[in-house]
Amino acid sequence: MRYRLPLFLSALAFGLAQLGWAQPATVSGRVLAPEGPLPYVNVALAGSAQGATTDVEGRFRIETIAPGEHSLEVRFVGYKPYRNALRLAAGQELVLGDIRLEPEHLELEEFVVTGTMREVSRSASPVPVEVITPKLFQRNPGPALFDAVGMVNGVRPQINCGVCATGDIHINGMEGPYTMVLIDGMPIVSGLSTVYGLSGIPLGLVERVEIVKGPGSALYGSEAMGGIINVITKDPVLAPLVSVDAMATSWEEYNLDLGIRTGKKKLRGLTGINSFRYDSPRDENGDGFTDLTLQKRLSVFQKLAVLRPEKRAASLAARYVYEDRWGGEMDWTPAFAGGDSIYGET
Repeated sequence: MRYRLPLFLSALAFGLAQLGWAQPATVSGRVLAPEGPLPYVNVALAGSAQGATTDVEGRFRIETIAPGEHSLEVRFVGYKPYRNALRLAAGQELVLGDIRLEPEHLELEEFVVTGTMREVSRSASPVPVEVITPKLFQRNPGPALFDAVGMVNGVRPQINCGVCATGDIHINGMEGPYTMVLIDGMPIVSGLSTVYGLSGIPLGLVERVEIVKGPGSALYGSEAMGGIINVITKDPVLAPLVSVDAMATSWEEYNLDLGIRTGKKKLRGLTGINSFRYDSPRDENGDGFTDLTLQKRLSVFQKLAVLRPEKRAASLAARYVYEDRWGGEMDWTPAFAGGDSIYGET
């Protein structure tokens, strides 16, 4: 009888030890990129079916992990894989903190939406689609998107009024009213789209520009007989927090592009502001006529993105454009608009 109690206590201690050894561990952390948190990233334990997907703030949590040695892998398209060896004790809750992924500079298959109204690989698109990326903007900087699209063969921005400096975009020789301009797939400004559609869109908010050279009337109507220019703006989740691009010239021309990312979790916003001002009439050649069109322009672009369950998304965008421009005789003022005593275009 005197040996039963020690034996019972030994068995109880062994059972508790076994129970503690079997208690699972937990790993959590957050995945970041240079531009901020990365949602929908695959985080997994190598050689097992255990893993998780990051939320809109880049956070993940993997539970019920057996104690021992494991290898944590983080993978996301466009970024270098991340691996980390872990040694987990029974019942441990390991917090890794921030995992920073580095961009992988590889030429990946491009995806386009303009030719089919849905995202497909560029090679599978039934119509050829030219793509302008921000890298091209950086190599060939310009004050406006209107000038940037002229880098594509067959696309020609044309100034139709030398006095007021208004123009349109010709594709394969077709007049401007036959070129449709879209922002994120939505048409804007109808027949005047190439005159004002590309004015005031901050280049810092542009993810890419897709150009279809040739008729697209089957999908977009008669205004797309010449071609289509689709400006794809950045995803508010991955856009930089703040982007600023400013320009000034010796003739007192000032251009400012400002991009701001706002919001958290499931609702994100992207605000773009463009301001251009040239209000100093000049007549360097002494002919009594303005040498450069005077312009005041303000454009505000607001995009809201809602992250929905199962990786679905919804977005709402609005744009406001105000512009006042004139050119003509140096003594012209708005009071002479509509008359013929002093010539001017406004």
